[in-house]
Amino acid sequence: MNPDTDNEPPVTSRRDGRGVVTLTLNRPQAFNALSEALLEVLQAALDRVASDEGVRVVVIAGAGRAFCAGHDLKEMRARPSLDYYQRLFAQCGRMMMTVQRLPVPVIARVHGIATAAGCQLVAMCDLAVAAREARFAVSGVNLGLFCSTPSVALSRNLSRKAAFEMLATGDFISAEQALAKGLVNRVVDAGALDTEVDALAERICAKPRVALALGKQLFYRQLEHGIEAAYDDAAATMACNMMDASALEGVQAFIDKRPPDWG
Repeated sequence: MNPDTDNEPPVTSRRDGRGVVTLTLNRPQAFNALSEALLEVLQAALDRVASDEGVRVVVIAGAGRAFCAGHDLKEMRARPSLDYYQRLFAQCGRMMMTVQRLPVPVIARVHGIATAAGCQLVAMCDLAVAAREARFAVSGVNLGLFCSTPSVALSRNLSRKAAFEMLATGDFISAEQALAKGLVNRVVDAGALDTEVDALAERICAKPRVALALGKQLFYRQLEHGIEAAYDDAAATMACNMMDASALEGVQAFIDKRPPDWG
């Protein structure tokens, strides 16, 4: 079934009783390439998550044989104008930043290939679990197009030399190499992928949402500071976190040698 021709949505959304929302890229015939329509629907879904305090975790997955093959090159080639390309990459950048700015952790569930902006999406997620056969590349350079926007995310996940080698060669790396380089957190057999993602989500759901929201914001914010400013920001954030009822209860529970009651 081709979502582009059979009126299937380019992104599907499912929510379980824990508040785990799974957003599935749903263009399997196009390896879930990021068309303008898909970017628009994914942005809207992420915006809904951002305003829903009942959501605890977001999982981003792909339908079919791949996670995401990057931008839709056929769509891009059909409209060769600077204005169009600037708007397209700005649209994609907004979506990527929304992933990082969500108040809840986002897990990439990766199988098949994750290339170019698809690899960028993995890097922008807070956590990533990959099937053993998954492969990753920022391969635009093979087409004469350096993956500049993916380089922003990749250089913030991998060491500089590892990131630049991927960007300059366009070569694929394996899931195990992605794990060693810091692009993903876990590599598991394909049959265990959902179980591992679910277990990671479950551990996150057991923690206070407010602490994770404060912590995630601070984590990314301080990375862009110098170290002294980062410590100042972290100290202020931690003091605010300590005044939250969940932190006060957690510390008291530790003192009392009992499990915390976060209601």
